[in-house]
Amino acid sequence: MKYKLIAIDMDGTLLNSKNQVSSRTKAAIDMAKSKGVYVVLSTGRILKSALAYSKILDLRNPIIACNGAIIADESEKIIYKRPIEMNLVEKIANMARERNIYYHFYDESKFYSHIKVDEVLKFYNEGNGNSNIDIHIFDNISELRVKNVNIYKFLFVDEDNNKLNSLRRDLESLGNISTSSSWSNNIEAMSLNVSKGQALKELCKKLNVAAHEVIAVGDSENDLSMLQFAGLGVSMGNGDEEIKNRADYITDTNDNDGVAKVIEKFILE
Repeated sequence: MKYKLIAIDMDGTLLNSKNQVSSRTKAAIDMAKSKGVYVVLSTGRILKSALAYSKILDLRNPIIACNGAIIADESEKIIYKRPIEMNLVEKIANMARERNIYYHFYDESKFYSHIKVDEVLKFYNEGNGNSNIDIHIFDNISELRVKNVNIYKFLFVDEDNNKLNSLRRDLESLGNISTSSSWSNNIEAMSLNVSKGQALKELCKKLNVAAHEVIAVGDSENDLSMLQFAGLGVSMGNGDEEIKNRADYITDTNDNDGVAKVIEKFILE
């Protein structure tokens, strides 16, 4: 099988535990590019962060960001976007505040929240893809409506899974919201029918790449849709058990060059 595109999640997949791309993975990506394979970052992260890593890797390929709410082309132009309806943004924020759950949400390049958490910014701004992400602290969320801000994804973080599960049920009851998770202590919310898998499907149409010509690699629930779409769905060795159980293949962990090993085995051999 000749694969034409590999879609790669970032956190827990492409990036090791230090938020870095290993030299072996960089080399494998370079070799895949030399064979004409599209190497597509497919991440829950904000677009600005994904772009920073794309530049480091010199990918010059499209990017899927915000769990599939945005696709940017090789020139960084947004070619697909599915923001959350603004009338829902305020409702969602209030749901989190009522439960005292930390949240922030993204546009293309900035975080928005009612409080500043330094650990969150540190996470996105460390590693070899330093993104210089800023956070806008707002007093009244209605000011964002005036500024006509596009909101693509909410991220909620709490160590109490009961609180998160309650929030998730209420979010899904809104009717126009889809939810997912990328870590055990978070919930993510996007517009209805937004997922990495749907965005990957849209991108493949634009690139004239068939599903069976695609490899997708990930580690968490929010990656499952793209693993199911791809001809070869690959779970990381450090992936969630559900992802491992539903993947076509399990590679090594993110700290042991799992992505590089996938590329070497299925694209370079």
